[in-house]
Amino acid sequence: MIRPGKIVCVGRNYREHAKEMGNDVPTTPFVFYKPTSSVIAGGEAIVLPAGVGRVDFEGDIGIVIGSRLTRATPAECAAAVRGLVAVNDVSARDLQKSDGQWWRAKGYDTFCPIGLEKQGSVDLGALQLVTRVNGTERQRCHTRDMIFPVADLLAFISSAVTLETGDVVLTGTPEGVGPLSAGDVVEVEVVGWSTVKNPVVAAA
Repeated sequence: MIRPGKIVCVGRNYREHAKEMGNDVPTTPFVFYKPTSSVIAGGEAIVLPAGVGRVDFEGDIGIVIGSRLTRATPAECAAAVRGLVAVNDVSARDLQKSDGQWWRAKGYDTFCPIGLEKQGSVDLGALQLVTRVNGTERQRCHTRDMIFPVADLLAFISSAVTLETGDVVLTGTPEGVGPLSAGDVVEVEVVGWSTVKNPVVAAA
């Protein structure tokens, strides 16, 4: 399982997802972090914390950084992509709204399932993401639907924060997010690249 030095996430990078959450479409990338302590592998359980209300799945295409990026151009960023991972940006939706910032909502233990990394030459403009819950498709998108293309996102992030080898960047979730319940099984697939599948349990 990959152990990133940091996990940098992009929110609201698909217009229809921004709309379904009642948010304006951003004019610059909306960036936040998930703690590395939230990472679990495929097959491990997503644990729903007691008393936090609604917890949603959010399928993401994860970009694994292959070389150090500081104030890099989009072309330099595209060349530095080492591989891809499927990621589930699990989110405590009620806390996300009430807290105003997202360290709890995005950061609980088990809230970042990450699939196995597949390395290779990547056409960043031709990637597809599918999310299924209990075998039923809930999300499907293509990187051409992004507001900010992947290389531009990486350049924007590297203009402020150095991206190191092994860091993972989540590029945003499309429309179709929804709540998880104990007993569910959620699967995120970056088609042809990586899959992560996890059962969901209630906290003991």
